[in-house]
Amino acid sequence: MDNSVQLSKWITSFVHYLKVEKNASPYTLKQYVADINEFVVFMEQQQITEFAAVSYLQGRSFLAYLTKKGLSRRSMGRKLSSLRSFYRFLMRESYTEQNPFQMVTTPKVEKKLPTFMYPHEMEALLHVVDLETPLGLRDKCILELLYASGMRVSELVTLSISAVDLENGVALVFGKGSKERYVPLGSYAVAAVKRYLNEGRSRLLAGREETEMLLLNYRGYPLSDRSVRRIVDKYLPKAALHLGISPHTFRHTFATHLLNGGADLRTVQELLGHVNISTTQIYTHITKEKLRDVYDEAHPRANFHRR
Repeated sequence: MDNSVQLSKWITSFVHYLKVEKNASPYTLKQYVADINEFVVFMEQQQITEFAAVSYLQGRSFLAYLTKKGLSRRSMGRKLSSLRSFYRFLMRESYTEQNPFQMVTTPKVEKKLPTFMYPHEMEALLHVVDLETPLGLRDKCILELLYASGMRVSELVTLSISAVDLENGVALVFGKGSKERYVPLGSYAVAAVKRYLNEGRSRLLAGREETEMLLLNYRGYPLSDRSVRRIVDKYLPKAALHLGISPHTFRHTFATHLLNGGADLRTVQELLGHVNISTTQIYTHITKEKLRDVYDEAHPRANFHRR
């Protein structure tokens, strides 16, 4: 078998494994394939013809190769992570006995604090939507759901009508790795969903074949991740907010506002669907301002240096 064909065969098998067993999203699959293909280019330059022939030293050399290309530490870290996962799969399939990237040190990345909106900014954004049109009712529904639940955009666009329990104010979402969790909706989101279902959705469907998906585009088909991004972008200038805000900012805002309101970290972890609490802990850094306010208000000598 031609070497390039054999390499492609293993990449295809890995993608199938990610799809079937890990329920990876199309975006994730695309990233993995791009990272592995870049390594294949490196292998060709090094005249390495098989994945099993790669050594730890060559794994280190690939890191140097990426550094020379001027990639950021974050990008290099992602590529190394992709290749570690790929080689774990190859070991599982008994194709190779070693993972040449297991001991390659990932470049330390400075943790970037998540962007979030302050309550008054969130309120401004929620109040600029025109509720006289079916698209406006849908958009209000989207914004309220993102803020009330902290769900990912991928979870939002795959939300079915049957998964939304308006009576109890919860929704069942399917997260990463096919993990299910219930998220709260709150009274404002429930009201927005009800009005959209009663007054907007049927007008968007406009006689087309029914779909179980809650959110529809203007043609009556299920909404995409990219469409949600465009919808958020549309309202930012109207609310006088900066363009750095994305649909994912709502998730950050949800977590930050909960912690500022006194929620404990474990609860927020469960609501966000994080596997590791270390992922949730980044939000504690952006609640320092709140801690300072509480300290200044509660401690008798907190402000004595200002007197």
